[in-house]
Amino acid sequence: MPNDRLRNVAIVAHVDHGKTTLVDHMLRQAGTFRENEAVVDRVMDSNDLERERGITILAKNTSVRWANEKGESIKLNVVDTPGHADFGGEVERTLLMADACILLVDAAEGPLPQTRFVLKKALELGFPIILVINKIDRGDARPDEVLNEVFDLFCDLDASDAQTDFPVLYAIGKLGIAKRSLDDPSTTLRPLFETILAHVPPPEGDPELPLQILVNNLDHDDYVGKLGIGRIVAGTVRANQPVVVLKDGRHVKGTIKVLATFEGLKRATAQEAQAGELVAIAGIDDLEVGDTIVDASPGFEERALPRIVVEQPTIKMRIGVNTSPFAGKCKQSKFLTSRQLRERLERETRRNLAVRMEETDTPDTFVMLGRGELQLAILVETLRREGYEMQLGNPEVVTRIVDGEAEEPYELVVVDVPEQFIGVVTERLGSRRGRMLKMANPGYGRARLEYRIPSRGLIGFRGEFLTATRGTGLLNTVFDGWEAWGGPMAKRQTGAIVSDRAGVATPYALHHLQPRGTFFLGTGVEVYEGMIVGEHNRPNDTDVNAIKEKKLSNVRNHGKDENVAIAPPRILTIETAMEWIDSDELVEVTPDAVRVRKQVLQINKRQRRSDAIEDAQALDY
Repeated sequence: MPNDRLRNVAIVAHVDHGKTTLVDHMLRQAGTFRENEAVVDRVMDSNDLERERGITILAKNTSVRWANEKGESIKLNVVDTPGHADFGGEVERTLLMADACILLVDAAEGPLPQTRFVLKKALELGFPIILVINKIDRGDARPDEVLNEVFDLFCDLDASDAQTDFPVLYAIGKLGIAKRSLDDPSTTLRPLFETILAHVPPPEGDPELPLQILVNNLDHDDYVGKLGIGRIVAGTVRANQPVVVLKDGRHVKGTIKVLATFEGLKRATAQEAQAGELVAIAGIDDLEVGDTIVDASPGFEERALPRIVVEQPTIKMRIGVNTSPFAGKCKQSKFLTSRQLRERLERETRRNLAVRMEETDTPDTFVMLGRGELQLAILVETLRREGYEMQLGNPEVVTRIVDGEAEEPYELVVVDVPEQFIGVVTERLGSRRGRMLKMANPGYGRARLEYRIPSRGLIGFRGEFLTATRGTGLLNTVFDGWEAWGGPMAKRQTGAIVSDRAGVATPYALHHLQPRGTFFLGTGVEVYEGMIVGEHNRPNDTDVNAIKEKKLSNVRNHGKDENVAIAPPRILTIETAMEWIDSDELVEVTPDAVRVRKQVLQINKRQRRSDAIEDAQALDY
C-alpha cells in the first residue's frame, strides 16, 4: 500500500560533484527557510570537519515539500550521502532509507570511481535512477560525452532495461538551475522536483501490519539522549509505544519516549508515523545500527529484518594510549586512559558499521579497521577534538587467506594530470605495482590514466603524487576486489632526523642541521629524545642535537648572529603523518599537537634492537 504523499530519494555522486550544494538550493526553493533567515552555504555539512574540508563525511537526511500537478503537497525525504570512497559505508547503509537515487555527475569530469561504486549499490537495490549532469557552465563541460559515458557505465554494471531508461537533467547546482535539455530556458529547480515526483515511486508498506523499523543511523540530542534514525518498513509507530528491539541473537524491551519526523533541517515531534516515513526515536539506550524495532505483539521474534551489511575494511591501524614523555601535558586533554579510549572506539563501531575494532596482545593498544586512510584520520581528528590523547602506528592493508594463499585488496585508480606529468606519474605508480588499464588524452592539455593497484601501494602515495604533479593532479580511488598478494614493495626512500635529547629547539641548531633534510618543527618547540624532528635526505636515520646553543666566548656574545635564515618547517597533519611513518615509528596525537616519534625512544636501545633484527635476518639468510 504505497504512501502517495511521500517520496524517499538519495543523492549520490563522486566527491566534489556538487551534491550538498544542490540540496542547499532544493531547500531554499522549496521554501524551507524564512525570507529573513540567514543560512550558510552547504547547510547540510553541519559537522565542523565537513565544513573545513569541504566534503560530506556523514550521511544526513532532510525533507522538502513540493506540490504536484493536482496542487497536493508531497513530502520529499532527501538523503545526502558522502562522495569519498573512504566513507562508502555511509552510502551503503543509508541507501536502504530511499526508494530511488539522483545520480549527480560532473559535466567535465564524467563518471569517476566512486560514481561507479554508488551506482552499483543503487542498481543492486533495484532503484530507478535520475541522472543529473551538473556544472554544465564549466568551460570544459562536455555533457553529451558524459551522458554516453554514464550509459556505458550502466551497461557495464548490468542495469536492467527499465533502469537504463533513465531521465536526464542538466544543472548548474551553484545557481540552483535544472534543465530538461541544454537549451531549456529554466532558471530554477522546478524540472528536478517535477522529475522526482514523476519517476520516484511512493514508498511501499502497509500501515496496518505489525510494526517494523530498520535502524540505519544513530545520533545524539542534548535533551533526549540517544536517537535511532530509520525507516518504517511496515506498520505504524506511536509516541510512548512499548516496543522490542531485535538484535543479533537477542532482544531488548523499551518504550518510544519521543517520536520525530524530519521537516526541513529540523526534527518535528510527532504522535505517530506510518510505513515509508523516516523517523527519529528516543528513549531506547541499547540501540545499534542494523537493529529492528518491532511492536510487542505475538510472534515479534520472527519479524527481524536482515541486518545491514557493508563491504569489508581494507586498511588497519594501531591506536594506543599515548606513552610519550609529553603525555598528559596538554591542558585540553580530558581522556588519557586505555579504558576511556576503548569505550570511545567501541562506541564508534556501534554507530559506524564501516569501522571495526580488534584487541591486541597489549591492553593499552587496539587495532582499528576501516575503508581508507582518510576515514581513519577523520576518526582520530574527531577523537582529538573531543580531548583524547593517543598514538598511532603506520597504516597497513588487511589481508585474508583463501585456499591457503594470501590475498590483498586492490583499488581502481583514476588519475587526471597535465600532459607533462604523465611520465612521472606512470613511473611512480609502476614502482608501487600499479597496472595501467586505460589512458585517454582528450587533447586539452590533460590526460586521464586508469590503474589497478594494491591498496598498500597507495599508502603514503597521495602526498608524493601532489608533490610530483606540483599540486595540479587529481587522484581518485575505489575498492576493486581482492587478488593474490603482489609481492614486496619499495618503502619510504628517506630516513628520519631524530632528536637525541630533550629540550627546546634552537635557531642555531636547526640552521646548521638544515642541509640534512626538511624539518617538521620550528624554533622554540619542545622536543624529547626519540622524537622525529624532520625528514633526512638519505635513506638512513640520523640522531641529532636539535637544542644546541652557540657557545659563549670573549669575542662573540651569546645573542650575536642569532638572526639566522631557517626554512619554514613542513607541518604535519594527522593524515600526512600517518602516510609518512614507517613500521618502527608512531604518530603522537594530542588536542594541541601532532608529533612523530620512534617506537623505541632511547638511542642505545634503538641501536640494540636494530642490531638484533639484522642478526636475525642474517641467520634466516
